[in-house]
Amino acid sequence: MSYRLFEVFGIELEYMLVQNINLKITPIVDKLMILKNGSIISDISNGEIEWSNELVAHVVELKTNGPTNNLESLDVLFHENILEINSLLIAENAKLMPSASHPLMNPETEMKLWEHHYSEIYSLYNKIFDCRGHGWSNVQSMHLNLPFYGDEEFEKLHAAIRILLPIIPALSASSPIFDGKSTGFLDSRMEVYKTNQKEIPEMTGKVIPEQVFSKEDYIKQIFEPINKAIEPFDTDKILDKHFLNSRGAIARFDRNAIEIRVIDIQECPKADIAIAVLIIETLKLLVSEELVALEDQKKWHEDDLFPIFNEVIKDAEKTKISNFEYLNLFDVEKDCSAGDLWQILYQRVSEEISPKHRRSIEFILSNGSLATRIQKGISNDYSVENIKSVYSRLVTCLETNDFYKP
Repeated sequence: MSYRLFEVFGIELEYMLVQNINLKITPIVDKLMILKNGSIISDISNGEIEWSNELVAHVVELKTNGPTNNLESLDVLFHENILEINSLLIAENAKLMPSASHPLMNPETEMKLWEHHYSEIYSLYNKIFDCRGHGWSNVQSMHLNLPFYGDEEFEKLHAAIRILLPIIPALSASSPIFDGKSTGFLDSRMEVYKTNQKEIPEMTGKVIPEQVFSKEDYIKQIFEPINKAIEPFDTDKILDKHFLNSRGAIARFDRNAIEIRVIDIQECPKADIAIAVLIIETLKLLVSEELVALEDQKKWHEDDLFPIFNEVIKDAEKTKISNFEYLNLFDVEKDCSAGDLWQILYQRVSEEISPKHRRSIEFILSNGSLATRIQKGISNDYSVENIKSVYSRLVTCLETNDFYKP
């Protein structure tokens, strides 16, 4: 079935499984599936939410079971499933941990690929890219899927998403620590995302997608170069172009949707859904052309958007944006921080957002990204004990569906 712009949404949330006693990652998603279903399968339908495996054996994905138009109570649905998973994991002395990166994981020694359904695809990825790095085995995100109907709606949605992508990590950054140390990036996930497929650069491009605004052009300019580049490696023809495309937003013509991938997972579903709602309402504003004409949105080359994105993944909401042409897209006439820009955008769309989500968005805008709050909690003490103490509190936030307040 085809849906119109903003008629429905699809949301996917990824979580790590960790041991209760020491928060070490534990690759037992297969055991979780057995506890729930009695057997190992790749997808479990659990009412309105579905559970599935990922590339690595310590990450489980929760997603809307098909498109939904109910964003108001979606965080509660996700939270109920999180509590159920944690209840099942008691038998394995394990639980779910939020945030986009495990601060103490050693991917060289701790990465374990999923060995069941689709394992031949994951093995091929590992053969081509070596998935032991942080960029493959230590990155958890929220994927936001937005539908379009035909080329006209695709053009409007893709143009708006490309414009907004550079500043999304200012809201969502939650990965400031790898290997027990500050990386210098509040969104380390996106920093490693840029290069984790360097062997075949056609797959990620510049993260910001190219200026393509029709299905035919997308196939020619994005899918065909990917298919050509992967051909020598994919001799058995088992890889799908829709999944090989790893830009920060990817067109899924198999389901007529664009999937945004630059959003780090937060400490609780309440935060994830609030960020999704703010992104959706801002995209509606851009698509309406109330701020800027479609043709002016389409003029932006990825080479001009990428430097802004690059700065934002480093400093998140504190990033100073001094590209006046970019700011003018949002009707802002003086330089400001990425956080200030989101404040301005929020004021423009707040009347379209429910009181519940407004409270959540206002907390994030006032207190900073989760990465900023994690750093505040760490307070320059990167001892293993202190890191575990902060991330134990994040685990509690996930269990209570509440914000982390350092």
